[in-house]
Amino acid sequence: MDDHQNSAGAAGVRAPLPPYLLAMPGPLRDQLVAAVLAGRKVSTTGLLCEFEAEDEELPPVGERSALIDSAGREVAVLEITEVRVLRLGDVDLQHALDEGEGHTSVAEWRAGHEAFWHGEEMREALGDPDFVVDDDTMVVAERFRVVEVLGT
Repeated sequence: MDDHQNSAGAAGVRAPLPPYLLAMPGPLRDQLVAAVLAGRKVSTTGLLCEFEAEDEELPPVGERSALIDSAGREVAVLEITEVRVLRLGDVDLQHALDEGEGHTSVAEWRAGHEAFWHGEEMREALGDPDFVVDDDTMVVAERFRVVEVLGT
């Protein structure tokens, strides 16, 4: 079993899981975590350049992570079921709907994501105050499932 798998020792203690972070701490993260816990959100989209900037590997299918809320608490165990790298311009309606944010079109979904990606916090995290996305920006589309909801 690799380090990323959820495992219990003889005492029933779960091995630490890597954190799964949606957005930045605050109202948006709280909204997204609630959507995951309610079963409405089963996909998410990140920027490939964000993984590269953080020198972070793409998560492998089957990896389990701890979904973290704005207070830093582990609220659920998620398992990655699909990882796709594609152009922003190629994101499909099903992926947009499965993000569980209430968007009814790819254009609406994209406008919301562009507002986030063009925000000051993201630009600061990327170290590029003028960062913008376009159709050719590479994104990471992840699908996941809730394996376990953790006590709050």
